[in-house]
Amino acid sequence: MTDTVPELLAELAALDDPRMREVNERHGDDHGVNLSKLRAIAKRLKTQHELALELWATDDTAARLLALLICRPKSFSRDELDRMLREARARKVHDWLVNYVVKEHPEAEPLRLAWLEDPDAVVASAGWALTSDRVVKRRDGLDLDGLLDAIEAEMRDAPDRLQWEMNTTLAQIGIAHPEHRARALAIGERLGVLKDYPTPPNCTSPFAPTWIAEIVRRQEAAGAAR
Repeated sequence: MTDTVPELLAELAALDDPRMREVNERHGDDHGVNLSKLRAIAKRLKTQHELALELWATDDTAARLLALLICRPKSFSRDELDRMLREARARKVHDWLVNYVVKEHPEAEPLRLAWLEDPDAVVASAGWALTSDRVVKRRDGLDLDGLLDAIEAEMRDAPDRLQWEMNTTLAQIGIAHPEHRARALAIGERLGVLKDYPTPPNCTSPFAPTWIAEIVRRQEAAGAAR
């Protein structure tokens, strides 16, 4: 039996928890569906790219999250991904699109470069998210000094989502590239971005100097234990 879009929308609506929606809305996500249950639906559906396109077209946040789990990333064109990013204003949809789809696409690097320069701060934040990934996994061709220059000049006054991704890039440079660690730490200390961010117990603060120091400590401890 084939699941239809109306049936899936009804299934998602039945899973919507008003209390979860209230919490999610405070973080920029207008849905109340438990993500483990949403992933279970995606596992049942498996990859269905045409159905994913139909779900995306509904403009429903939960349906779009489901679409991103069942789509075929390489079947999108570069222009489609650019359009989808500009449509993806819910934070979780934006994050999943970048992490589950764009990162798997052969045009990820051209999109990264184009989005970094985009005047829309939410679009630019996707460029910085892709940059953070490259800092960790594929540094070749990246101008780390140039990235640190941009972060130092722009991060403190950047809008929230752009600031968050720039800060992530700063931390990843400091963690993954010891030759740039002192400068990354100094920039983080001087700018003070996310220094007072509320951090639950047993979680690492997103304040870059604290983040860098903690991950480096763990890496060194793991190395010593081998």
